[in-house]
Amino acid sequence: MRIEFEDHDLDPLVEQVVRRVLEQREAADANLADRLAYSEAEAAALLGVRRHVLRDARLRRELDGAKVGKRIMYTRVELLRFLGRQPANG
Repeated sequence: MRIEFEDHDLDPLVEQVVRRVLEQREAADANLADRLAYSEAEAAALLGVRRHVLRDARLRRELDGAKVGKRIMYTRVELLRFLGRQPANG
C-alpha cells in the first residue's frame, strides 16, 4: 500500500522535524562547549578531524591526553594549544 501526499501536506511536518533537529544540535553543541575535557571522538568532532589525527599527534607527543578509565580524554586548554601549533592551510 502506498500513501501519497500532496507537497503542501508535508511542509509543516518537514519544517517541524528540521526545527527539532536543529534545536537538538544546538543543545548538544552548547553542552560540549561547557565541558572541561572531551573524549577522543568528541575532540575529533569538535576539531573537524578524524580520531586517528589526535591519536597520532598524542603518540608524537604533540598533544597531551589523559587516560580516564578506558578512554583517552583531552582538556579544552590542550586542544586550544594544539590548534595554535598547527600550520595554516594555504
